[in-house]
Amino acid sequence: MSETEVDLKGARILLVDDQPANLDILRRVLEAQGYKVLLAPSGEVALRTASRVVPDLILLDVMMPGMDGYEACRRLKQEEATRAIPVIFVTAQDQTEALVSGFQAGGVDYITKPFREEEVLMRAQTHLRLNYLARELAEKNRELLHKNQQLEEEIALRRILRGQLSQAAEQEARRWGLEGFVGKSPAMQRISSEIQSLQEEADAPVLIAGESGTGKELIARAIHFNSSRREGMFVPVDCAEIPQDMQSLDRRTQALSLLFGHVRGAFSGADADREGCFQLAHGGTLFFDEIGRVPAPLQVTLLRALQQGEVCRLGEQKGRKVEVRLVAATQTDLKQQVEAGAFRQEFYAYLSRQVIAVPPLRQRPEDIPLLAEHFLRLFMNEIGRESPRLSAEAAEVLKGYSFPGNVRELKSAVERALLESGGRELRAEHVRFLAEGGRG
Repeated sequence: MSETEVDLKGARILLVDDQPANLDILRRVLEAQGYKVLLAPSGEVALRTASRVVPDLILLDVMMPGMDGYEACRRLKQEEATRAIPVIFVTAQDQTEALVSGFQAGGVDYITKPFREEEVLMRAQTHLRLNYLARELAEKNRELLHKNQQLEEEIALRRILRGQLSQAAEQEARRWGLEGFVGKSPAMQRISSEIQSLQEEADAPVLIAGESGTGKELIARAIHFNSSRREGMFVPVDCAEIPQDMQSLDRRTQALSLLFGHVRGAFSGADADREGCFQLAHGGTLFFDEIGRVPAPLQVTLLRALQQGEVCRLGEQKGRKVEVRLVAATQTDLKQQVEAGAFRQEFYAYLSRQVIAVPPLRQRPEDIPLLAEHFLRLFMNEIGRESPRLSAEAAEVLKGYSFPGNVRELKSAVERALLESGGRELRAEHVRFLAEGGRG
């Protein structure tokens, strides 16, 4: 991709550092390239500035008095207005542990002190361009996303639109089929076989266990969209969004409404009837991501609804029958949580009848080049161009890295390398990682 295709002049960059000298160096380097630079001397000021201005990029110092860079980044990622802003950490530490902490906090890259002008400009340009392209793609796809949302609403009304529902389900089945599982390792062959078996057993609950970023939701979707339940909805639930405080009436009401729905007037703010996740997934699959985050009191209610096949909306006296398949994912050891008293034994027994263990990417390095080529094809298909070649040297560099962020981190690394290569052959020098210490 040529430089002229993306005009970055005037892009807003927020610099965050408690040392005025560091701010001055970075400001002069970036302003010389036509960027508009904003300054913040602390994490607290940075949060207020980012919320008000919404910059295109943030360069964030790690070690600061009061709120450090990691905490500031975590708070930025918690707010809707600032969640998508790319954050590059500025650090004097080049240890793997520190860099991985930055990656886990939500950072996309890092710059080490003392600064090298070429490195600062290259990394800033790379992530400004990525952010620009992401926004442009979102703009172009807005109408398509709106249509997809309408389709989901129509699927919920399947009594009227049964024919259209079947057609949509077939399209989803092709999208989430086994061809999405790239790899030749014994572990991936085993998982593919397990998925095929579970597609045929369309009622049994499934527990998918693995580290963050290993593709657990992709497995859940493949199980659903290639089973006899494909005409029903696949309804994902992020269990981290379920309120944890079941002692609070408001919080408990919020959780029950999310899962089981409510009728108008059931509680303050209930201005209209609402279907819960169970009703939406009737005849389909209910996917609970991070099932270990479900509060223990709510686990009893969930298990009863699953076993009895009946739920009652808040404000209703009579229950209604629902028939769903539960597929759950976890990156924590639920058996240990049971032993610690944080997860109910009977709920774990229900979930663990069928378990798919997904290994981290570092345990199947032979799959890394295949996955990298798969992501290259996906990225280039989006812009209608032929996929570039992945050189043998670049493949070896990728295979030599531990990927603490698993497949998700590999996808980001390939995307960065593609930008640095300009859409041509990916060579070893194009491959960069957030945690360079994770190399083999």
